Amino acid sequence: MSLNQPSMGSLFKLKFPQSVRIYDEYAQAQKAVDFLADQKFAVENLAIVGTDLKSVERVTGRRTWGSVILRGVTAGISVGLLFGLLFMLFVPSPNALVVVLVAVLLGIVLNVVMQAVAYGLSGGRRDFESLSQTVATRYELMCEHKVAQQARELLDTMPGERARAFE
Repeated sequence: MSLNQPSMGSLFKLKFPQSVRIYDEYAQAQKAVDFLADQKFAVENLAIVGTDLKSVERVTGRRTWGSVILRGVTAGISVGLLFGLLFMLFVPSPNALVVVLVAVLLGIVLNVVMQAVAYGLSGGRRDFESLSQTVATRYELMCEHKVAQQARELLDTMPGERARAFE
């Protein structure tokens, strides 16, 4: 790392940040930064900060014995293939294909058993599949204090920005 480049930890820190604007969507904050970049503003003085975090869990389907077994089979194929190929690389064998097939079959059996036991022990307390994500509900455009007013003034000239104040 050169002396002129900031460390990874300092990349996300502004020295004396001030709020420039608050947006409801990330795309709006991104558009504002893009506009400032087009205006030759020193965008390295900016940060987009997601605030008011919430957890969203999207239910994708019902968990049944069939879906549990299918998940075990697909995970078993992946794990078995990985171990089979690694074993084939580090322990050369004339029957390499057989080694990979045995590893895949073992992976399937072990994963199906583990998935089935976990599902059986759950006692029906979570009979659904889902995906979780943490999302921000607001995006604050922050700027170094020395150029924050300049950023505000430039954003005031952005098409549609003044009308946003009346929404």
